[in-house]
Amino acid sequence: MSNLIPRRRSLLAATLLACAPWLAQAAPGPYDEAADARAELQAALAQRQDARPLLLVFGANWCGDCKVLDQSFKEGSTAALIAKHFKVVKVDVGRFDRNTELAESYGVPLKAGIPAVAVLSGQGQPTYATRAGELADARSLGDPGIHRFFAKVLADTK
Repeated sequence: MSNLIPRRRSLLAATLLACAPWLAQAAPGPYDEAADARAELQAALAQRQDARPLLLVFGANWCGDCKVLDQSFKEGSTAALIAKHFKVVKVDVGRFDRNTELAESYGVPLKAGIPAVAVLSGQGQPTYATRAGELADARSLGDPGIHRFFAKVLADTK
């Protein structure tokens, strides 16, 4: 019986090691870690075919609140609001070691928390930026709170 626990631990460790590559690839995050954020931003500005402002969303794949925000952009009341009123460009910040200068250039202090956003006019000028980690607790806000936040941003930027 005393050898049973170490054997179970060894079996569990071996199983986890064997599954690790599959688990790492099984759930890609919402942010493209290999993307050239500046090039994507320039392409989005150049390809705009309507008057919707650009919504730059700064976040990371390890961030639970970033995943919740991204999910709210795909379903629920927030999804319809975002699709109708914004063109979204997601920017990966890694572990605060990527694209930080891009966030700073639009007045987004990443140290206040992620996800963070900036709204850009059709000419690429910032019209709004989160400054105090307003979305950093997206899990607590839920879709209703996220919807209220973006409805207010939309009203304030018109």
